[in-house]
Amino acid sequence: MSLHPDALAATLARHVDLSNDRRQTLAVLVLGLIQARTVNLTHLAGAFCGPAKLSSNYRRLQRFFQHVRLDPNWLARTLVALLRLAPPYRLCLDRTNWKVGGKDINLLVLCIVTRRARLPVLWEILDRGGCSTMAQREELIGRFVALFGKSSIKILLADREFDGNQWFEFLVESDIPFAIRVSGRLRVRLSDGFDVPLGRLARTARGRRHLKQARGCFAGMDARFADTLRFGLFNHAGDTILVATNRDPGKALDAYKGRWQIECLFAETKTRGFNMEDTRLTNPGKLSPLLALVAIAMAWSLACACALIGRNDIPRASHGFRRKSCFRTGFDALRQWIVHKPEIAARTWHRIWRRRTNPDNKTIRVV
Repeated sequence: MSLHPDALAATLARHVDLSNDRRQTLAVLVLGLIQARTVNLTHLAGAFCGPAKLSSNYRRLQRFFQHVRLDPNWLARTLVALLRLAPPYRLCLDRTNWKVGGKDINLLVLCIVTRRARLPVLWEILDRGGCSTMAQREELIGRFVALFGKSSIKILLADREFDGNQWFEFLVESDIPFAIRVSGRLRVRLSDGFDVPLGRLARTARGRRHLKQARGCFAGMDARFADTLRFGLFNHAGDTILVATNRDPGKALDAYKGRWQIECLFAETKTRGFNMEDTRLTNPGKLSPLLALVAIAMAWSLACACALIGRNDIPRASHGFRRKSCFRTGFDALRQWIVHKPEIAARTWHRIWRRRTNPDNKTIRVV
């Protein structure tokens, strides 16, 4: 006997301001995401218990996404509380995109990464394909600072898409630690006034080191930011990685290696987990609640992994890497528990929601 949605919906009554029917629909969606490994509503319609027709269940899911909106700020605090993530946080910023017909689905995601796991906490659904704008990045970082405080940011990691003078000026002015990969074609103005492409300084580099002489700012940045950036580099698979930071270059290089975790996160929301690209939803107002449900399902999976392995490490293969990620360890176990050991799955669900602070804060509004 598999886990009944009512067992999950009852827990949510203290945390979300919804009718019993909508709470049960939310629970069905989370269970369906995990069991069916897809976000496609046609498949999820079969997760309801009862004699209703599939067409009725499908319409019920459509109405849920039409009327229910989650407060993104509350959700960010909740996800952190569910997994007991303690500051300071390592943050990763990146974009993922795909197409639904001729429509671009373009997501700007800010996630927290730890030694074992990664979890999306804030995101912005962009209104077009291509890179994010400066205003969108500032707004996302500003929301995080407003929720958790500037001191909660240990370091912000990002790839070459997120460079640029205005962006670096914003981070330096806000005193946000960062390690961001930059292109060797960018020109840097050194503290002695010398203007040179950054790649030229790295031409003779061997192994891994920071460029002590490359301390200054990018050409075109305001003069008051002179001598604020530092640059480090390391060689990986024949490619020279150049990293700009406003902190110690050596520590920034070590931290930047964790940026790849957000790529693993995107894989877990897609083919390795919930197959996000199966969705036919394109309206940002409907797509955002779906992303929130995926994040809740990921938090439940990660909590199951912690319950399963405790403080032990995940077994490693002969090449030294873990045989499974923390997410897949918990995700695979949870899928089995839901069907064969529903009491363990329910217990883990109840335990993580008991960690949620401020239960009187009503979190889902109907519009």
